[in-house]
Amino acid sequence: MSKLLIVDDDVEILDLLKRFFVRHAYEVEVACDGVAMWASIKNQRPDIIILDVMLPGEGGLSLCQKLRAESNLPVVMLTAMSEVSDRIIGLELGADDYLTKPFDPRELLARLRSVQRRTSEQPLRSVDETRPVIVFGDWQLDVTRRELRSAQGVMVPLSGGEFDLLRVFVDHPQRILTREQLLDLARGHSHDAFDRSIDVQVSRLRRKIEPDSKRPDIIRTVRNGGYIFTASVGRQ
Repeated sequence: MSKLLIVDDDVEILDLLKRFFVRHAYEVEVACDGVAMWASIKNQRPDIIILDVMLPGEGGLSLCQKLRAESNLPVVMLTAMSEVSDRIIGLELGADDYLTKPFDPRELLARLRSVQRRTSEQPLRSVDETRPVIVFGDWQLDVTRRELRSAQGVMVPLSGGEFDLLRVFVDHPQRILTREQLLDLARGHSHDAFDRSIDVQVSRLRRKIEPDSKRPDIIRTVRNGGYIFTASVGRQ
């Protein structure tokens, strides 16, 4: 049974979602603000979080940013804001997915399950189980542990979405991939995400693996094409 933490200051939404997810075999904890969220994370150790953007005190975007700085815990954000820029901010800060209010709980359940599949510790498709560490440039990507390490052995935190996108790139080096292909390969299901969501995650990856993210050499943009991963890829 997966442990789910729902963070929202709307008591009615908390009650509705708790009853809904309990019926779908989740162990559910709720929190109404950031203080309660951190306490629940420490005491209950959830497997995934549903986090509302608009919270009393510290907002959901700030909480997501702090959470991502110290953990790879999957986060699905809820927002009443439908503007593209607001969604981009959530992705920039490391959210794995987002859903705009009002929403159907069944869609939220589908998003949650999809994120859990993508961020589970099981190797992704086409993994060579006898050689689970992928090497490119000065980097090592441990597929089983979902960890990225530098040549010095320093681990670089990746969100679930960033890991999945990087995995697609290392599986398809020296090949131009369109944004639509990247979405399909990284998420593996029909998704209403806009093209810019891939651009945001590419930008985040560049800041983590490129010597100069403003002049990227590993993940290059192909005009009117998409992106190409230029590094040579090997396995250990």
